[in-house]
Amino acid sequence: MGHYIPTTDREKKDMLAAIGMMDMQALFSSVPSHILADRWDLPAGLSELEVRAKMEKMADKNKVFSSIFRGAGAYNHYIPAIVKAITGKEEFLTAYTPYQAEISQGLLQSIFEYQTDICQLTGMDASNASVYDGATAAAEAVAMCKERKKNTVIVSKTIKPDTLEVIKTYCRGNGMEVVLTGEKEGRTHLQGFAPDDSIACVYVEQPNFFGLIEDVSALAEVTHQAGAKLIVGCNPISLGILPTPASCGADIAVGEGQSLGIPMGFGGPYLGFMACKYDLVRKLPGRIVGETVDQKGQRAFVLTLQAREQHIKREKASSNICSNEALCAMTAAVYLAALGATGLREVAVQCTSKAHYLATELSKIGYTPLYPGAFFHEFVTICPKGAQNALDALEQADILGGLPLDENTILWCTTEKNSKEDMDKLVAVLKEVG
Repeated sequence: MGHYIPTTDREKKDMLAAIGMMDMQALFSSVPSHILADRWDLPAGLSELEVRAKMEKMADKNKVFSSIFRGAGAYNHYIPAIVKAITGKEEFLTAYTPYQAEISQGLLQSIFEYQTDICQLTGMDASNASVYDGATAAAEAVAMCKERKKNTVIVSKTIKPDTLEVIKTYCRGNGMEVVLTGEKEGRTHLQGFAPDDSIACVYVEQPNFFGLIEDVSALAEVTHQAGAKLIVGCNPISLGILPTPASCGADIAVGEGQSLGIPMGFGGPYLGFMACKYDLVRKLPGRIVGETVDQKGQRAFVLTLQAREQHIKREKASSNICSNEALCAMTAAVYLAALGATGLREVAVQCTSKAHYLATELSKIGYTPLYPGAFFHEFVTICPKGAQNALDALEQADILGGLPLDENTILWCTTEKNSKEDMDKLVAVLKEVG
């Protein structure tokens, strides 16, 4: 239990004395009495053995499936043991804010290495020290592009629904207008998209919510002709085999980093990564760690180019986001270091090859693809007997099926953890359903 050591009674008395307070009651004297609690009605303490038994009984209520075929933003990837072994060290489980560079070199370097990884992954010039999650990263990127006369964002209809909602929330607060694109066969459709001085940016995802591969290069060309910036939301695992956002013409690349060594948990904490070209680096929100040299000429790291309102004049800030996900960012860096370029490519190849195998086998029993064309590791099929019937049958077989999009379609997902036996079992169960 050495991760966090609370202050001792003596230390508390010394701190109170330093600020001229006699006791804790005096410290909180300015707080209205009606919101202060006189006592806590806590149950009697339990032994370690009793606590463990109680927690295990609670955990038994959870349904843990032997195989998972659901994604839609949270992915069941294998996490090498070395990732937790390194990030679980006590020296890394510290307060997240490295304000004092002279005593925070280790933490600052870990963030700098993470930023370097994200730049290499996306092909961009600069990255920040991460934000809350992928949806927040997308919304923050949209805010980066706002200018005095450019306050409209064009958003693809094919992005994740939760990301769209967060973008709308941000835009409602900062006075930007959200306009949805058309959609054709599951992909972004920009027909009729004309240059407009009010358009600040266009946001698309690659792969999109339906798992389909978008023509980002074509979208970039149209976007730039309109005088706007292109933001691409990426699945980082897919970048093991797909072209980088930068090579396709994107100005900003964002995404959800959960698949980079972070467990699915109960929806968090996750990791929002952001990277951009040099001309936008001063608008990157949150923290950025830069490399410099100290007085002795040795390599050193500092916080730099602060765009958040805590550090600069409020009216000049492009964001008021506070925290970065430092431990999650370090986890991503360790995961990428453990895999290396070859390993990341292998994970991506396994994800997509297994998805194509499953799609082929499902089509043989009537679960035909809803959309044509290339996809990564997610795809949508029609369900002959209804989506819920299929998912109920799979649950009885200890399989978590895909995400139902409506009564008759399911979004399926595979990762490197899905074996051929798992996929064949899924198909066999659905074949019996009809």
